[in-house]
Amino acid sequence: MKVTSAEFIKSAVDPFYYPDDSLPEVAFVGRSNVGKSSLINTLVNRKKLAKTSNTPGRTQLVNFFVINKNLSFVDLPGYGYARVPISVKKGWQAMVERYLEGRQSLRLVVMILDIRREPSENDSLLIQWLRSNHIEIVFVLTKADKFSRGQVNISRRKIGEHLGVPYDELVPFSAQTRYGRDNLWRVIEGACYPVP
Repeated sequence: MKVTSAEFIKSAVDPFYYPDDSLPEVAFVGRSNVGKSSLINTLVNRKKLAKTSNTPGRTQLVNFFVINKNLSFVDLPGYGYARVPISVKKGWQAMVERYLEGRQSLRLVVMILDIRREPSENDSLLIQWLRSNHIEIVFVLTKADKFSRGQVNISRRKIGEHLGVPYDELVPFSAQTRYGRDNLWRVIEGACYPVP
């Protein structure tokens, strides 16, 4: 995918304030500090489209972006950050579920996992929820540059076994080296613009 334009549209908490859903939409989910914003920025060749931070839990709203005027990216709040009060965590969970349940234009959820860590209980619960709601998922393993190619393959197999997902359906990714960018774009395009 050649990205010619990428713009932030708005942030919202409540579906009433979401932009219209006339474009195919891709949502990005993952636990706090997994590299979600960096992944989005790498996909669209921008350094600061999605705000990045070393502090977990910075994304606290549903953020909408339009890519090439014909595709929408949605950055959802990260989960699982221990220092966030329980009331805030519950609010985030409700916000994410409202978006995922009600968005007619949603074509794909990009489930982001850190290749260096086993999936957490929160990851597994979200994956179960997405599957039970028949939402298409692609699994992306970020921070692949931290490992050698051999280590990437070992970790990919372990995570795949843990999730019950075939090894070759996990996309290793690095925001530093752009490794995996083209593979992920192929999945996104296939989900949003299926060939009849």
